[in-house]
Amino acid sequence: MNYLDVQRELRMHSNPARAKSSAWFFKTGRGEYGEGDKFLGLVVAEQRKIAYKFIELPLAEITKLIKSHYHEDRFTALEILVAQYERGDSIIRKKITNLYITQTKLINNWDLVDTSAPYILGHYTYEYSKKWSILFRLAKSKNLWERRIAIISTQYFISQGRFDKTLAIAELLLNDTHDLIHKAVGWMLREVGKRDLKTLQIFLQKHAKRMPRTMLRYSIEKFPEMKRKKYLSGTM
Repeated sequence: MNYLDVQRELRMHSNPARAKSSAWFFKTGRGEYGEGDKFLGLVVAEQRKIAYKFIELPLAEITKLIKSHYHEDRFTALEILVAQYERGDSIIRKKITNLYITQTKLINNWDLVDTSAPYILGHYTYEYSKKWSILFRLAKSKNLWERRIAIISTQYFISQGRFDKTLAIAELLLNDTHDLIHKAVGWMLREVGKRDLKTLQIFLQKHAKRMPRTMLRYSIEKFPEMKRKKYLSGTM
């Protein structure tokens, strides 16, 4: 079993029309965030089914798959990694996390980040508190996807009722200029609010007036309409 077997399987399910649509959806045009990415045209369910079929793929082969120019190859590789991480012992999890950290620049679209970061890097840094610095290093990166990995990884912390890392990284990213970071931070703040509204409100009291509009909108999405309007008008 090697990465070429996975690629052959993926290409058997390719769909040129959907590939064209995906290229538009994931902004692959010149100057866009996904510039130059290539697509085969598979839906997520197809990729996950294939990932499960190759769940025993060796890490060396997964690494080769992650380095592919095709988006679906990278997505499937990450799905296999997540599955292996969840099944693995502490030694396997450390190896997978180390691999993940070395490939962050190839985890280069929002879906690739969101399907992997909380379940690998989020879990690992939660379990091993001395590794938290990884997230803060990534949050300060010049690379868009590493910054998104940092904040989205904290989704695992939120699921465990711990919000401090999410709030700290959100503060670091308040002045970020990219819309995808605004959305990611706002989403994670909203998740905090679902579990502890008071914690979110304290954060907003301090930062709402300087938060990018999209970040603020995402974070207060579940608030009552009148309360949302007050935050958006700066009168809260």
